[in-house]
Order: sequence, then C-alpha cells, then structure tokens
Amino acid sequence: MNLPPSVTLIEEPAGYPVLVINHAAASGRIALNGAHVMEWTPAGEKPVLYMSPQALLEPGKAIRGGVPVCWPWFGPHPMESDKPAHGFVRNLMWEIGEVTENFAGVKLQFHLRDSDASRAFWPHAFELRFEVKMGAQLGMALHIKNTSAEAWSMTGALHTYLCVEDVTEAAVIGLDDAFYVESRLSPERIEQSGPVYFDREVDRNYESRDTVRLLDKKGRRTIVVEKSGSRATIVWNPWIDKSKRLADLPDDAYPHFVCIEAANAVPDVIAMPPGKEHVLEQRLRVQKN
Repeated sequence: MNLPPSVTLIEEPAGYPVLVINHAAASGRIALNGAHVMEWTPAGEKPVLYMSPQALLEPGKAIRGGVPVCWPWFGPHPMESDKPAHGFVRNLMWEIGEVTENFAGVKLQFHLRDSDASRAFWPHAFELRFEVKMGAQLGMALHIKNTSAEAWSMTGALHTYLCVEDVTEAAVIGLDDAFYVESRLSPERIEQSGPVYFDREVDRNYESRDTVRLLDKKGRRTIVVEKSGSRATIVWNPWIDKSKRLADLPDDAYPHFVCIEAANAVPDVIAMPPGKEHVLEQRLRVQKN
C-alpha cells in the first residue's frame, strides 16, 4: 500500500485500522471499519465533526459520531427488525483504494462489494466506492453500482454529526418552506417556517435538495452543508431522554452536536436496475461569523 507522507495507517486500538491525516490544510482520521470519517479539522479551526468519547471502536460495531455511511437502507430495515439499523456497510471492513495528496489536501478512496458477509444481511450484488477529499473543505461521495442481473432499490445517508458549542443557540438555515415528517415522532407532513431551532428532540426528514447552513452562534461560525444525489435532508438531535438511552453517547453530549444528513430516505427511494450507478454526495465548509 502506497500512502503519501501526510497519511499514516495505525491500529488504534489493536486490530482496528485507522488512517490518520496530518496535512497542512487539515487533519483527520478515517476508520476502515465502515469507511467512517471520524474527525476533520481544517487548519486554524476547531473540530467540525463530533465524535462521541464513548464510541465503540470494535470491528463489526457502528461508530457513534463522525460520518457513518448508512446503506442500503436508512433507519430500521423496512421489513425485518432484527437487521441492523441504517444498513450493514458501516459495520464491515472496507478496502483502501487510491490515496493521493497535493497542496490542497488529501484524496482517499475506499471500496466494498458484495461478499458472504454482506449476503448474510442482503442478497444483492453491488459495488461501492467512497471518495473522501479532506482539506479546507470536506467532500464525501458514495458511488453505488448495481452489479447484479436483477433490479433492487435502496435508501441511505451520510449521517454527519456536526459540532456546535450550544445547540440551544444553534439554528439550521435553508429549509424554510420545505415539508418534513418528524420521523418516528409524528407521521404528519409539516411545512417548515423559518430556521430550525432546538429546544427538544428533533428527528426530521425534510423534502429538500438545497444547501443548508448550521449557524453555531456561540461557536461564532457557520458550517455550510451542500449535497447532490439527494432529495431528503435529515436534521437530528436526540435531546435529553433519548441521549440517556444511547449507551455509546454521554448523557450530557446532546448540546454539542447537530446531525445534518444528505439522504436518500422515504419518499426518496432510489430504483437501481442492473448496471445503474447512483452517487450520494455531501460537501462541508466553515465560515466565520
């Protein structure tokens, strides 16, 4: 494996491979388990991605925080509740592809295809390529291809945890007039009016293709979230009661993050006939307030 000078492969903890990026433009960490972007800190900035200090770093276990890759279903399995939430690819070890660097940052590729491990959860043939561009901006693109002789459909998301100083003083801007469903909290389809604020649990699936901004008033910055290949934007904060039910998240962590996710989620179900490719992409950058 040829890695550029700014990228190092370590095992932390033992038997858990992680790529560590130390570039002039940004630093970060990416676990091969799930091709999971755990950390991204542009030069001169505070960390942008929230990682739970109680996250389980074990092969086959999902990581709480960073950017979990949720696929080929988002949320619980639509028919079989015993299958893992948010799909299985975040629980599998991916292969490292090409890794390059230039003055602007580092570009990394990760690959996963169907195997005996994937067929235990899902019977279809597929190829995934996850491209990460890490520098002053963070770009992530999940390339999905149906390599089987039969059609299948999919949902998924880049389940991005973003740091804020205080969620009660944060707001999500750019979803005004978009319709949403409050996921498991309510089946009612509601039209958003103005910014999204946080004073309780928020778990919303917005019908939106638009760029949004996370205004972190106390942190004096705005995180811009752009996307493509997605007609659904998920906004989530677990608030107090649900945080207490999540064993891998501290009870007092909820004020310090907001999830904004580029998603293919109901009703944005993607039909994949044989040979079709789909790309789900998200781009993050930081602006000073």
